[in-house]
Amino acid sequence: MALEVIINLETLYNNQAKINKLDEYIKSAKDLAGEGNDIILTGAAPVWLYLKIAHALHGKARKLIYRSPVTGDVVIFDHSPD
Repeated sequence: MALEVIINLETLYNNQAKINKLDEYIKSAKDLAGEGNDIILTGAAPVWLYLKIAHALHGKARKLIYRSPVTGDVVIFDHSPD
């Protein structure tokens, strides 16, 4: 059974995300995501970080959701067999 894992991208960096630390952010997100889980990305972060993390989690996550107070949940992809 897949777990629901919430990854707050804001917790991956201090004060301001740095493009030269992108590999570190991706590794942290992958470690938090685990394998085959339903992942929710949230938190204040630059759009480039959201895009790179989403791309890195494709094939690792069963479902990827973007969550914000403005939009609510937006399914980015869903590879669940249901």
